[in-house]
Amino acid sequence: MTITVAITGASGVQYGVRLLEALRDLQVETQLIVTKSGQDLMSIETQHSLNYVTSLARQTYEETDLSAPIASGSHISDGMVIIPCSMKTLGSIAHGISSNLVTRAADVCLKERRKLVLVVRETPLSGIHLNNMLKLSQCGAVIMPASPGFYTRPATIGELIDTLVARVLDLMQLDHSLSRRWGD
Repeated sequence: MTITVAITGASGVQYGVRLLEALRDLQVETQLIVTKSGQDLMSIETQHSLNYVTSLARQTYEETDLSAPIASGSHISDGMVIIPCSMKTLGSIAHGISSNLVTRAADVCLKERRKLVLVVRETPLSGIHLNNMLKLSQCGAVIMPASPGFYTRPATIGELIDTLVARVLDLMQLDHSLSRRWGD
């Protein structure tokens, strides 16, 4: 299995890093894009270096590299997760604006009918945000607000992050034991 992961300029970089760690542990091949804004937030929100985060992926691409294999529908992958997904990125994808590798790879997922999960991290949401989310949902994308559940009774922020990342793994149909399930 091969999954493209993008980390964009929305708060919640920890979710993206944890997803990459979980995918590595599950031996899933990952292709990573970290936008410039994502890198800026990484240094603000985490103690992880860019080198550490890129080491979690099999392949890393620059957001400006529109010649990367993931920019083409002929490149086979099992889908893409944008985590966190900024409203700028979401809006660009919703309107078919493929101005960087993140939005182009997402566009490829939509046109090829591959799984596309957008973990949005914004609050409150404007009508524009909601309309863009609806448009993408109608086109086949999965819109997943970064709203972790508390039914697992998380004792740490790490456990709280894991509940959300576990749901992403579920959406990508990956077997895992990252977090308890409802009723367990």
